[in-house]
Amino acid sequence: MMSSKSSSLIKRVTPLFTSWIRQNHRLLSSSALHEASSLVDDSIHLTDNCIRRLKELQTSEGSAKDKMLRLGVETGGCSGFQYVFDLDDKTNPDDRVFETEGVRLVVDNISYDFLKGATVDYVEELIRAAFIVATNPSAVGGCSCKSSFMVKQ
Repeated sequence: MMSSKSSSLIKRVTPLFTSWIRQNHRLLSSSALHEASSLVDDSIHLTDNCIRRLKELQTSEGSAKDKMLRLGVETGGCSGFQYVFDLDDKTNPDDRVFETEGVRLVVDNISYDFLKGATVDYVEELIRAAFIVATNPSAVGGCSCKSSFMVKQ
């Protein structure tokens, strides 16, 4: 049988261990949640072709040295929303800037909600050469020219 001293010790230590286990469980759970959420990559990616073309634009024109590729989303197009590309030399307070290998892509916060995880490419075809959004996890459909898209509902 246990002595009253050991029984008293167990009664005093049990709440401490219980509290310690709960605290560590919360810490482990929150760090696991943070780690899992950091695995989701919501950045916008640039393909090698896109990076190459932006570097060519920067070196071909002295004035284009500080230019960034701006990507926006507007209503319109044959599928409901359309991508808009432009070269820009300034950022706005609500912009997100994605930099890869010295080239920068700028996206405003509203457009970013439609573009999380997207990949921007540069294509050269018989009928055109253009920047396009090659993949967009937020889009469920679009036109064949990849300039407009429909969003998930």
